[in-house]
Amino acid sequence: MELTTLTYAADGGIARAVLNRLAQLNAISPALLEDLDRICEAVEKDRAVRVVTLTAAGRAFCAGADLKAVEELVLDAKRWSGFMRLWHRVFNRVEALPVPVIAGVHGLALAGGLELVLVADLVVMDATARLGDQHTNFGLIAGGGGSQRLPRLIGARRAKELMLLGGWVDAEQALAWGLVNRVVAAGGVAAAVEELARELARKSGGASRTAKRLVAQGLALRLAAGLELELRLAGEHMRSAAATEGLRA
Repeated sequence: MELTTLTYAADGGIARAVLNRLAQLNAISPALLEDLDRICEAVEKDRAVRVVTLTAAGRAFCAGADLKAVEELVLDAKRWSGFMRLWHRVFNRVEALPVPVIAGVHGLALAGGLELVLVADLVVMDATARLGDQHTNFGLIAGGGGSQRLPRLIGARRAKELMLLGGWVDAEQALAWGLVNRVVAAGGVAAAVEELARELARKSGGASRTAKRLVAQGLALRLAAGLELELRLAGEHMRSAAATEGLRA
């Protein structure tokens, strides 16, 4: 697999994807989206993978959309629509990966970078990092899924505060709001993500896949339908070889 904006390696049940556009603070370009799409395909085909880590090289996790690409595409409605549909398709694919995705955030995750954080299952954040959506500060609006995922995660009032005021959220506030799962000491994100990934890789891949599917699909259903989904999927899992082994243990 040939990649130009990310690096990728998989072993021991862990797939490690690293954003690698250092000079652009890992800004999201069409090429980065295409590379991320290729990584998703690799993960989907590799049944040995039990968890994916998504981290970044350089000074920041992701500074948002690549403004050069935006300026080039935005005036052509057809090309702009193609870019944004690619963005949505790839982010949806990351979110829908059958195994847990752990994002490790350092530096900043701004605008589109925040939207990338939102499609991960678990998020580890450096104590000195910041999350933000500054679109409205420049007369812009989130278009990479943030306007829909953010309120579903932290509630409408908090989402509107972040979107309308265009402010920053520090690690302490991000943890309190439920934007992230864990905050670690400065410089400790890589080690913490690796430790969490190894812990998940030791667990049942089938159980992790089913749990992720139940939460993702259940949120779109009424409670009664969600409970029926649980009965069906949990029943199927309990008849699997992994569950049989677990019961014996």
